[in-house]
Amino acid sequence: MSLKFAILTSLTEREGSGIELARRFDKSIGYFWPATHQQIYRELDRLASAGLIRELPQEGPPRRGQPRRFAVTGDGRDLLVGWIGEDDEPEPMRSSIAVRARAAAATGRTGELRRSLEHHRRLRLESLRRYREIEEQDFASRDPAEVRGALQHQVLKLGIQAEQAWVVWCDETLEVLGRLPSPGSAP
Repeated sequence: MSLKFAILTSLTEREGSGIELARRFDKSIGYFWPATHQQIYRELDRLASAGLIRELPQEGPPRRGQPRRFAVTGDGRDLLVGWIGEDDEPEPMRSSIAVRARAAAATGRTGELRRSLEHHRRLRLESLRRYREIEEQDFASRDPAEVRGALQHQVLKLGIQAEQAWVVWCDETLEVLGRLPSPGSAP
């Protein structure tokens, strides 16, 4: 997938300026498809050049620093709709903590791994807490038969389940470390 489809999705949900998109990414889409503000602005220019989005007329008299606002064009919507049904391969998992575990296995440095795992676990629990707050705030009173809310909730649930799985893995790996002999001890 590319950032193009994340931005087309966001603008299909609601028109907006680059800064509004960046804020939406920081609060929603960015949890599963992160992008910097600079990447978002560059992609907006590309999408506009390709005719997939259009700049909306400015509201009120023009003034300096007024943000440009964008909406998806018919071509942009058609591209997005076509993309929804395309097959793709699952993204490969990239995990520095998994590589650290392999490095600890190769070097025997389990103490360092323990500290990294505890740190990783704390961050995953914080993400899980934040996702659950979003779920309570945004989905507790939504109609489960409403398509938009139901599918957005499913995306959030994916994030919740992924964070839960990471916490379980960290706990299990910390438990395994607790059963292993300390570095330098006799086998």
